Amino acid sequence: MLISEIFYSVQGEGTLVGVPSVFVRTSGCNLRCGWCDTPYASWKPEGDEMSVAAILEAVNQHPTRFVVVTGGEPMIAKEMAVLLSKLRDAGKHITIETAGTIAPDGVACDLASVSPKLAHSTPDEAKAGKTWVEKHEHLRLQPEVLRAWCSNYEFQLKFVIASEADIAEVREVIDSIGVSIPAQKILLMPEGITQEALKARQAWLVEVCKRTGWRYSPRLHIDLFGNKRGT
Repeated sequence: MLISEIFYSVQGEGTLVGVPSVFVRTSGCNLRCGWCDTPYASWKPEGDEMSVAAILEAVNQHPTRFVVVTGGEPMIAKEMAVLLSKLRDAGKHITIETAGTIAPDGVACDLASVSPKLAHSTPDEAKAGKTWVEKHEHLRLQPEVLRAWCSNYEFQLKFVIASEADIAEVREVIDSIGVSIPAQKILLMPEGITQEALKARQAWLVEVCKRTGWRYSPRLHIDLFGNKRGT
């Protein structure tokens, strides 16, 4: 499968923030978020073709059982189910970072980190072209797929928030899933790839979390390393 990068760092987002983890980033995505922070794995996919065995060898070089499979959209990668099965056999704790547009179909996963894409993710037509804008809008929210992830796995729903207007849309997405979701599994994360941009949204987003009981998610890797690959 096409792999953009494999690196060892600490988890920067979600309920496992701070946990040393190996990140396996596949290259390729079925969406085109306008604010995407990994265009090298989505807008312009790049990387090396690696076998499942080679990926496992790279993962096993690091002293942690926590593995984060991310992208792009990892669920579209060829042999993903095989890789996840092999990681499970090796005793790894598997987090899958997904937009929730592809059904899980029973893949091995210990934490489904599902990030449904809100309306502000849709790219400008001038940048992406009409075909991608239409495809993105058609695919970005799949309630039945979100339901499958939330019904069959330990999960977190992680929303990228750009403005307070997004909060109503978050509620709509949660309601559309159709299953009971504990408040602490709903994570709000400020949109941005710089410390300045994150801090600009931080104060009011924390207040939203205090009001709703939802969870605030930092982007620790931005604070520690900046917006750099391999971190």
